[in-house]
Amino acid sequence: MKNARFSRTMAPVDEEKIIDLETRIAHQEHTIATLNEVLIDQQAQRTNLAAQVEALTERVRALSAAVPSGDTGDETPPHY
Repeated sequence: MKNARFSRTMAPVDEEKIIDLETRIAHQEHTIATLNEVLIDQQAQRTNLAAQVEALTERVRALSAAVPSGDTGDETPPHY
């Protein structure tokens, strides 16, 4: 007795369809590789920018520490 789920009357495989699918897969693999390279470059840029922000933050802190803290801005200007 034959299994009813598996039919041997399937349409023959169209070679053109296989070539089309292989071409699509090749394009998708290329696109994925390109996107991966872009992602790696962006991560490197992000790391560099984070280091620059940290350096600038430290510089601002150092400059703020060098400014006298007695200047509150609430004093009357000398010409009054």
